[in-house]
Amino acid sequence: MDAFIFDAIRTPRGRGKKSGALHSVKPYRLLGDLLRELPLRQAFDTQAVDKVIMGCVNPVEEQGGDIAKVACLDADWPDSVPGVQINTFCASGLEAVNMAAMHIKSGSTDCIVAGGVEMMSRIPIDVSLGPLFSDRELQLKVKAVPQGISADLIATLDNFTREQVDAFALGSQKRAALAINQGSFERSIIPVKNNEGEILLAQDEHPRADSSMEGLAALKPSFKKLGEMGFDELAMQRYTEIDQINHVHTPANSSGIVDGAAAVLIGSEAFAKRFNLTPRARILATTLISTDPTIMLIGPAPATYKVLKQANLNIDDIDLFEVNEAFSSVVLHFMQETGVSHEKINVNGGAIALGHPVGATGAMLLGTCLDELERRQARYGLITLCAGGGMGVATIIERLG
Repeated sequence: MDAFIFDAIRTPRGRGKKSGALHSVKPYRLLGDLLRELPLRQAFDTQAVDKVIMGCVNPVEEQGGDIAKVACLDADWPDSVPGVQINTFCASGLEAVNMAAMHIKSGSTDCIVAGGVEMMSRIPIDVSLGPLFSDRELQLKVKAVPQGISADLIATLDNFTREQVDAFALGSQKRAALAINQGSFERSIIPVKNNEGEILLAQDEHPRADSSMEGLAALKPSFKKLGEMGFDELAMQRYTEIDQINHVHTPANSSGIVDGAAAVLIGSEAFAKRFNLTPRARILATTLISTDPTIMLIGPAPATYKVLKQANLNIDDIDLFEVNEAFSSVVLHFMQETGVSHEKINVNGGAIALGHPVGATGAMLLGTCLDELERRQARYGLITLCAGGGMGVATIIERLG
């Protein structure tokens, strides 16, 4: 049985600080507004939704208490619609979509809305990262280090220079600026409004179109001091082939901290016929894998190979890739491991320019990929993200029509 995508929408990404445009919006409202919008864009009865699955990496305080169900209530959806909140670190938004697809393919459900939300200006990223990132005893046992150390470790092992990671970051900014100017995101972005109906934000707030190599080069490494606190030594206990870690990542070549939410309408053929909806794509294959928790961020390549095998496709069959730009070295490593040209990857920029609302990013990338497949009349797209603990998630979609 097929799992079809009927729509994929998102908020613009707001800067994840108190001065950011979305800071005044409560997380459940940010997500609830998307749930309100979906049945206006796609004429279906929300009573027919079997469940809502949403990723959220920091499900505490006002993002806690099963924000998927809370958003349903805020959106005035029927009491009969259940909500499920999941946390798979940065994989959460896409894994929510993958779980939805598996439910649909099993025949147990006909319609699920999946996606994610993260309000990083209101709930800081380090609030609930848990023992893997805070318990020294566990860190020493499994050689777990902060993600920035892992990113610099990848760069060291792969011999990526500061100039290379900065150049990749600048490319992300330039691509994002062009995409915004061309209106490439307009189909999927739902402007965020306040309670009076005034628009707070209509397009992504994080990109810096005026970035330059000179400006990037002037920034100091972000994770050198963390390394000196013992994390470099911990990483080198596992990777004994190196005697130092080169700290090349800065705020400008790392993903941006932002607010945002995304929602994807996924359903069966029976759901499409019931409401006379036209599917935009089908979800061909999904996977979630895990690798070494020290280097942590290399999951996209093995996840890609596994999901390609499931779909019975070769890597050359894929027209477009969305590889989350957690750090420059993550995508550079992916290209080195797979041989995929940069011309196929993140053609509209990525999280370095646009930002990474951790619980929502995967669902956002799926929507971006689908929109671009339609613009190019291309067939296959592959979305992949690295995640904490060494995990990697991947999804292959096929454009229809």
